[in-house]
Amino acid sequence: MPKRLKFFLSHLAISAIIAFIAIIMVFCVWYPVPLAKAIGVTHIFLMLLAIDVIIGPILGFIVYKEHKKSLKMDLGIIILIQALALSYGIYSIFEGRPAWLVYNVDRFELVRNNEVVKENIEKALPQYQQPSWLKPQYVAVEFAKDTQQRNNDMFAEVLGGVSLAQRPERYVSLLQAKTQMQQRALPLQALEQFNNKDQVQKLLSKYPAANGWVPLKASNLDMTVLVSKETGQVIKIVDLRPWS
Repeated sequence: MPKRLKFFLSHLAISAIIAFIAIIMVFCVWYPVPLAKAIGVTHIFLMLLAIDVIIGPILGFIVYKEHKKSLKMDLGIIILIQALALSYGIYSIFEGRPAWLVYNVDRFELVRNNEVVKENIEKALPQYQQPSWLKPQYVAVEFAKDTQQRNNDMFAEVLGGVSLAQRPERYVSLLQAKTQMQQRALPLQALEQFNNKDQVQKLLSKYPAANGWVPLKASNLDMTVLVSKETGQVIKIVDLRPWS
């Protein structure tokens, strides 16, 4: 086999293996299904991988000429640029990962890592000062008992676009919102108003423990959180619309 072709195939294989590992991390760890779709990262990430995996080896194949004096330098530059581009893309995806799934009043809000307001992070409980490096965590919002603070929170959300769900200093365990979530959970039949009936029944058949649901507000596509009204536990996030 010509050395040029051998290098190309080796470069392509290594790039593909790295891309496969990145896909596992993104879609199985940082953005577990269906959160990648809820945030809208799927197409961007796959396009990034395709460009990086394909263009790198192709450029290497083009410049590869045996006995060329600058061959090692040329290939090194291509591999370095490829690695830097992939690293930047992965870092951006990591920074925008879902950090918290926050129960707020009557819905969950998906808060990305780069949307967290860290202004008063030192006031947050230790377990909420740093999001997980892996999967997003469920929490709830604690409302202020002081009337003035409640008004400030309302103005911050209405005028500044900053939700309480973005403030870790207001996070509490989801267990503290258990009763509220049980009371506010909607009947499963209501999902048929906003989704295809067959699709709803097909999805719900996979989760027999679910008998209620709560909306999930996300940046790209709102979804549905299936819950158990009896236990107040989250069963599964599913790709169903919670409103029209």
